[in-house]
Amino acid sequence: MRIREELGEVYADARFAAAFGVRGRPGISPGQLMMASVLQFSENLTDRQAAEAVRDRMTWKYALGLELEDPGFDASVLSEFRSRLVAGDLTSLALDALLERLAGLGLVKAGGRQRTDSTHVLGAIRALNRLELAGETLRAALEALAVAAPGWLAGVIDPSWQQVYGARIDDLHLPESQAGRRELMVRYGTDGYWLLEQVHGPAAPGWLRELPAVQALRRIWVQQFYREVTGGRQEVRRREKLPGGDGLPPGRDCLISPYDLDARYGVKRDHGWGGYKVHFTEACDAPGAPAGTGPDEGPALDQGRGDRPNLITAVVTTEATAGDAAMTTPVHRQLAGRGLLPGEHLVDSGYPSAELIVHAARVFGITLVSPLLLDNSAQARAGAGYDKSAFAVDFDARQATCPQGVTSSSWNPCRQHQDEAIVVSWPITACTPCPARQLCTSGQRRQITIRPRELHEALATARAEQATPQWKARYAARAGVEGTMRQATHVTGIRRARYLGLPKTRLEHTIAAAAINMIRMDAYWTGHPLDRTRSSHLARLDFTLTA
Repeated sequence: MRIREELGEVYADARFAAAFGVRGRPGISPGQLMMASVLQFSENLTDRQAAEAVRDRMTWKYALGLELEDPGFDASVLSEFRSRLVAGDLTSLALDALLERLAGLGLVKAGGRQRTDSTHVLGAIRALNRLELAGETLRAALEALAVAAPGWLAGVIDPSWQQVYGARIDDLHLPESQAGRRELMVRYGTDGYWLLEQVHGPAAPGWLRELPAVQALRRIWVQQFYREVTGGRQEVRRREKLPGGDGLPPGRDCLISPYDLDARYGVKRDHGWGGYKVHFTEACDAPGAPAGTGPDEGPALDQGRGDRPNLITAVVTTEATAGDAAMTTPVHRQLAGRGLLPGEHLVDSGYPSAELIVHAARVFGITLVSPLLLDNSAQARAGAGYDKSAFAVDFDARQATCPQGVTSSSWNPCRQHQDEAIVVSWPITACTPCPARQLCTSGQRRQITIRPRELHEALATARAEQATPQWKARYAARAGVEGTMRQATHVTGIRRARYLGLPKTRLEHTIAAAAINMIRMDAYWTGHPLDRTRSSHLARLDFTLTA
């Protein structure tokens, strides 16, 4: 009710024109459906529970601008509404419209300080091993064909297929021995190839091969099996992780479910998951200070009536295999499209690189504040000896000078891992008799690899700054983004995706971000802090009573 009183109509029906036709009888207001979806995520409700709330709760009716006697709508309307938003490329509208309204009220602005972090999202699918993936993929294709062309399918398979593929793979008792599993895997592969041959044969209707389940079968079979014909005899075997052989595709391409072709298996540190990754960016200006000025703020959600709240300004959802550094520029582009580019962007060490620091400053006018990974040379790792920072580099003269005053003998521009680099070497005649050789190199001579001038200077400046107390105090504000991650996963329930496919998962996360912003706006208007620290009874136990 407070959102309605303070903001009025956030989602006007005219903004949804791309997703709704102009012919036919009038339907339910898309603006009301969007507000209902945001309220649904603010309480982590199912579609049925949200539809019941619209029908039964007076506060929801007030927020949606409905009459008290309004009967509401069926829960299936919300699912159809989401499909329309995805088809109309309106997945970001929930957050766009809200931020536009809040920017008009001066509650969110460009030029301040923002922070970004990511978290893993489990797909709305079961975790399958390779044997289960093969069996369930083939079963799903048979199910789709049995619905689309039952007469054709009955003519190409026999009753034995019903015994093997008639039940879900998780209802079957798979062999326990490795030999039995290998044999079953080969049978799955042989049956799958035979079915694909029949689907693509001249006697099959042409449209059968376009079925999504058949397309998934074809893609997964190419990734999981290898088939060769020798002497008129066909041999099917499972692909193995063989270097230079017929191994598995890279993780960014490898499908992990026949039901969600966008989900991937990702690994971060020692944690692996199947699904997606989401990046949240939020404002974190100091309370009571203009944008980009003043001391560092306190907890992420500590916001009073007189200060601008920490609102989410960008959401980017990707495959689980996408690295954080690949998302730095997309986040900046999204913020630029909303007119909310920050002056400082606080991120962890996974987001920046020398190129991104320069690109962010040059293209977007953003200062990336992040602890850069240090020199990975043996001297830097050991914390003793001469690392790269001990060498003076003169780009104009195309030479470097070591700590003993000896100039380099070669300057070779090259490419390493598709990046431009420069390899600088010193003469053996100077390094071999050098009294500080043990501090410099274990080889015959010293070599260092540096980046081109602009990137080298950007790295040197950033690494020098991050060792200062002022930089550490400024970067301390990034820690508050962890509270946002917890709020997103525990309040709106985004840890496990509700829907299949990357487009609908992106829509889910955008609506969840709008819901979090409305929760924070309500706390802001009522002066209610959101940073209440919870502790257990054991943690609060007072041992002084027993002393």
